[in-house]
Amino acid sequence: MRKFIYGLLALLLLGLIAAGGIAAYGWSLFTAPGPLSAETVYILKKGTGLRALAEDLQKNSIINNNYAFIFGVRVEEKAGRLQAGEYRLPAGISGRELMDLFASGKVIERLLTIPEGLQSREIRALIEAAEGLEGEITREMPEGAFLPESYQYRLGDTRDQLLDRMRGAMQRAIETVLAEAPLPPELKSPEELVILASIVEKETAVAAERPLVAGVFLNRLRIGMMLQSDPTVIYGLTEGRDDLGRLLSRKDLATVNDYNTYQMAGLPKGPIANPGIESLRAVMQPEKSDYLYFVADGTGGHAFTRTLEEHNRNVRNWRQLNQKK
Repeated sequence: MRKFIYGLLALLLLGLIAAGGIAAYGWSLFTAPGPLSAETVYILKKGTGLRALAEDLQKNSIINNNYAFIFGVRVEEKAGRLQAGEYRLPAGISGRELMDLFASGKVIERLLTIPEGLQSREIRALIEAAEGLEGEITREMPEGAFLPESYQYRLGDTRDQLLDRMRGAMQRAIETVLAEAPLPPELKSPEELVILASIVEKETAVAAERPLVAGVFLNRLRIGMMLQSDPTVIYGLTEGRDDLGRLLSRKDLATVNDYNTYQMAGLPKGPIANPGIESLRAVMQPEKSDYLYFVADGTGGHAFTRTLEEHNRNVRNWRQLNQKK
């Protein structure tokens, strides 16, 4: 009987030694550099179990052994902490490093840049084409409601979520510029601030000119002079649905609608684009001058004048430059 017990204990000891050896070997596979030969992107899909994940990682030559990976993750008690998403994996990443990466949730951040001055239809097109976003756009997209800037997003984020962030960013931008300076007396509300900023945005692509352009329009509003802004005419004709695709005609300038500032005093009905924060700031902090007119000078900027006579002379010069081109 005693021999039997000793034999049983010996077998148990050998089993423990063997199990320990297997565990040690599995741990070494789990912590050793993996077979991945080059940096790659891996997508951990929602709802993927640990076993299925380990098998897929081994199938794609990312880890040394699927059982070792399962063993290591369970020993570390991180099976329930692995997060779905898109990850960038460096070459030679070990199973343990991979586990830590998946548990950290440090997924790839994608970037979508919305240029200043786009109309809402153009922003919609960019968001619809953005790779990695999910779902259709169900949000309303009023003109002037979205702040142009670069937005980070993750694989699987929805288009509506990104639009909500863009709308929130515009509200914060408005609050920021209103905190920096008082609303000009020529404007009655933050809504009118956005309208005028959208006109400034479309009138000049030269950042340094924005405060001066804003100042000209505020001067005109102050004395009851029509703004006479070509971009408002274009928006009135297209209603923001398309590009005009041609030069404005005299008939266009004479067309009466809620946006044609050649035919109405004051601001148009609403924004004609989505202005950036610098155009908002230009309206809030305009450059002081007695200019009432400006026209393209042929260099990408504008020539500013105080009198109609000076302005007409600059217009003739601009037309001559265009004819030569």
